[in-house]
Amino acid sequence: MEDRWTGVKPSRLGPPYTAFSLFFVLLLGVWSPQALEMSVGKIPFLEAVNGSTVMLPCTYASCIGIKNLYFLWQFNNNGTMVKLCDSTIPSEEVEPQVNIHHERVEFVGKNHKNNISIMLWNITFEDGGQYTCFGRNPKEKDKNHSAIFNLIVVDELRVVDNTLTIIIASAVGGAIAFLMGFMLLKNFTLFVLSKLEEKNKECLVTSSGIDNTENGLSGSKADSKPTPKKK
Repeated sequence: MEDRWTGVKPSRLGPPYTAFSLFFVLLLGVWSPQALEMSVGKIPFLEAVNGSTVMLPCTYASCIGIKNLYFLWQFNNNGTMVKLCDSTIPSEEVEPQVNIHHERVEFVGKNHKNNISIMLWNITFEDGGQYTCFGRNPKEKDKNHSAIFNLIVVDELRVVDNTLTIIIASAVGGAIAFLMGFMLLKNFTLFVLSKLEEKNKECLVTSSGIDNTENGLSGSKADSKPTPKKK
């Protein structure tokens, strides 16, 4: 005779519990902080003259702090990523020992300012393209973060023609000045008219008082005449 095992069948979560669990997971996903952020500034490109020296900016920010932060600068050379420099920052306020992989690259960043910028000396036309500032922080489970900076190398910097800008600015300034003058003239005219109206009202009140006074005097004189006696 075979023994049969009788157990309690586990209850399955109904739709309300499943929906609550899904909402809780999504809520955790929304509130999980983006711990590390790489930034190359508000203007992620630079136009420089051939033969000059340029700085490629990059900073990092972390709301949970860093520990053994790995960063890397690399250049996209027609689809091939060329490593320029890399290092590991043990912790905040500790300056890293940077490994340089390019002869014209110099690390100029300061870790106490979260700055990992580099200098590129004597640039050539071949240096034009995309530069990637990469970072990975083990404190956030080694998530990868990066920011791209574009370098444009030219023969000479273009002279910007500001004629149109000056014309537009002059036209706008003239329109504003005209509007302000019109408003001042309007306010002055209304002020003068109000003063004239007040003066006219005063004159009317004064003349009315004089007329009433004269009428009252003449009436009293007429009333004071003696009545003739009958003979």
